[in-house]
Parts: sequence; C-alpha cells; structure tokens
Amino acid sequence: MIASRSAMVVLAGLTGFVFLLLYGPLLLPIVSSFFMVKQGAMLWDQPTLQAYATLAQNEGILEALRNTVTVGFSAVVLSLAIGTGLALYVNSGEGAGRQFLQFLVFLPFLLPPIIIGLSLLIFFREVDFPRSLVTVIIGHTVFVLALVYRIVLVRLQALSRSLVEASYDLGASGWQTFRLVLLPNLTGAMAGAAVLAFALSFDETMITILVTGTQNTLPIRLWAMMRLGFTPDINALVTLILAFTTALCLLAARYLTPRELLAEES
Repeated sequence: MIASRSAMVVLAGLTGFVFLLLYGPLLLPIVSSFFMVKQGAMLWDQPTLQAYATLAQNEGILEALRNTVTVGFSAVVLSLAIGTGLALYVNSGEGAGRQFLQFLVFLPFLLPPIIIGLSLLIFFREVDFPRSLVTVIIGHTVFVLALVYRIVLVRLQALSRSLVEASYDLGASGWQTFRLVLLPNLTGAMAGAAVLAFALSFDETMITILVTGTQNTLPIRLWAMMRLGFTPDINALVTLILAFTTALCLLAARYLTPRELLAEES
C-alpha cells in the first residue's frame, strides 16, 4: 500500500513536471500582456489593457483576422462536404478502391506541412494558378480533410445498418435516407469535426506561408511582427489566439462526447 501510494505521488510529480515544461512558457506572454513594458523591463506595479486596445486599432491585424476567418470557414465547409461524401462512400461497402482512397485522404495529414506546402506550391506554379486566399483555402482543405473524414466515418460505423435498411424498406430514397436518418445522427460528429478543422486551419502557418499571396492570415501576420521583436501587442495577440484555440478544442470535445455519457454525468 505504501509503495503504491509512493508510486502515485512520483507519477503525479512527473506528470506535473511535464505539464510545466509544455505549458509553462505559455504563461509568460499571457501575463506580460496585462502589464506595462518600458525599455524591455516589465512594470509589475502597472497593470493595463493598453496592449489589447492598441491591437484592436491595428488595421493590419483586423484584416489578417478577416482573412483567417474566411479561410477557416471555407476550408471547414469544403472539408465537411468532401469528407462526409467520402465517408458515406467508404462506409457503404460498395465500389472499388476504398483502401487506396483512404490512403490518399490521410497522406496529406500525415506528411510534414512543409512537404504539403511545397507540393501545392509547385502544382500551382505548374498550372499557372496565382497564389491568393483561394490557394490557401485549397491547402487548408487538403490538410484538414482527413480529420473530418475520420470523425464522420467513425460515427457512421457506430450506427446500426438496420436504420438504413429500415428506411429503404419503408420506401425512402437514398437522399431521403441521408437527410432524415443519417444526417441527424451525424450532426454532433460533423459539428465537432468542423470545430477541430477550424482550429487547425486557424493556427496553420507552414502551408500558408508557401501558398499565400499578398493577403496574410493572422499567424503569418504574427510571425512577421515577431521578427521585429516582442512587444506588448504581440503578447496580447498570442494570448487571444491561445484563448480562442483552447475554446475551440473544448467546444469540439463537447460535441464529440457521446450524448449518453453526458446524460449520465448530468
């Protein structure tokens, strides 16, 4: 009993140490964004929200934010449409090439983003397609497609095939079966996949750098700002991005949690 308790204490200490190493550095920009900085020194006795006020008046930041939301929303819509269609095809058990299709879907997600970005850059150059927000949307869609596809497919595989068979027996068409039977059961999984896909798109930097044109997204803008040195408005921007992505992940976890478990917890 004593040995078991000592092992638990050691394990808890190691876990806390790992979490401190991973997330401790994130606390510095968060705390720094709420205090005045003068000549490189933080004034702990002068808390302020000036960095956030300055950030809200920065037109470049606001434009980058609009571009980021546009790219993320477009990538989510496209990946949901394509990923759900592919998941339905693979789950149907009909047609050839399903394994190869899954390989093509997962490959961009498993490869390093720099490889995906370079491949897309070469492709766009060869077909003489100008780089813009459209190319960024294509790149992000390719990157997050596997995530959406897998989440929707897992939910489809968890559904009883008798639901679909009963729908067909009652005279429903394929579209009616999807709209009235499958889609209501896929809503939670699709919502969770959409939130996670948007979070990945929101933070994606490497692919964006390689395929973007003159319109920058928020991570690219942040990277450009950091090249000139860390300032309070950069700390504020980092804090807001961390808070937003954390909220998205928590929201995704909420939608991806089975309803039965939530009912038992409540």
